Amino acid sequence: MSGNPWQRIRKTPGVGRIADWGLGPRAASRKTKKVGARIAGLKATESVCPYCAVGCGQVVYTRGGELVDIEGNPNSPINQGTLCPKGAASRQLVQQPGRLMKVKYRAPHATDWQEIELETAMDMIAERVIAAREDGWQDVNDEGWRVDRTLGFAHLGGATLDNEENYLIKKAFTAMGAVQIENQARI
Repeated sequence: MSGNPWQRIRKTPGVGRIADWGLGPRAASRKTKKVGARIAGLKATESVCPYCAVGCGQVVYTRGGELVDIEGNPNSPINQGTLCPKGAASRQLVQQPGRLMKVKYRAPHATDWQEIELETAMDMIAERVIAAREDGWQDVNDEGWRVDRTLGFAHLGGATLDNEENYLIKKAFTAMGAVQIENQARI
């Protein structure tokens, strides 16, 4: 017998079948072969995980524009096809049935939430940011140093924001004079 040692073992009567258990063409049953691949016929698009700043590669599978599945990208040098629990569940960001699709607002001392228009909510936020900035503005600190900052608000970023979003938030809050800008996604 010639060839590599593994091939010789596979051809040995009795032992060869044991050597193939769970490997090669015998690993898939007829039923499995008939059913086919789970992702057959789907459009595969390479993407980046929306969580944290690691930048793990994902493959997003769609059919007719509808999200079907998300997996780790085996071609990514960062995660080599693996995903953390948050990345593996990122499909839920889009398809979670409890996801809010409208702006909800609860007025001070109210017990119920009410739906409001997005434009109204954005105006309310802008008014409050401007008021907090003005109320907490400091031209100079206690030691007389010029600081031009506000201590009226801060920002805490989250792991669901990607690098680009966190970068823009940092720039925007710094431009408004904020100094307490942090992100809880530690890498």
